[in-house]
Amino acid sequence: MKIQGSYNIPASQEIVFTQLLNPKVLASALPGCERLAPSPDGTYQAVMKVGIAAVKGTYKGRVEILDQKPPEEFRIRVNATGKAGFLKGDGKIVLVPSDGGTIVSYSGETQVGGMIAAIGQRMIQAATKQIVSQFFQAFAKHVQEH
Repeated sequence: MKIQGSYNIPASQEIVFTQLLNPKVLASALPGCERLAPSPDGTYQAVMKVGIAAVKGTYKGRVEILDQKPPEEFRIRVNATGKAGFLKGDGKIVLVPSDGGTIVSYSGETQVGGMIAAIGQRMIQAATKQIVSQFFQAFAKHVQEH
């Protein structure tokens, strides 16, 4: 499944880039995130509670930040598993300065399997859009307050 979109953050490109790579900020802005901790190998270990329709569960996984070109772009790769299935994703984040702020564009591919895949692509896409929107709203609020 492909995902893409953009969001305007009212802060400089450098601040947005730095904060997007700050695990404390990400953990507080990401809906359902219970833990996002750096690992010695440069990746992050994540624990999230996610619910889509009747399928709810806790997912544990790994987040990798790749191909960093500060303050303009990076790639993110996610692998997570839980009782209800698995999630894999690979995406690109691009930051472009814009009238006193930064436009953050994202695009990527996700794969789900197990019980969560039985929900259907439309519901998964709708839930993904909602989670991404909630994340960017919380992230923008955090950046404005700090």
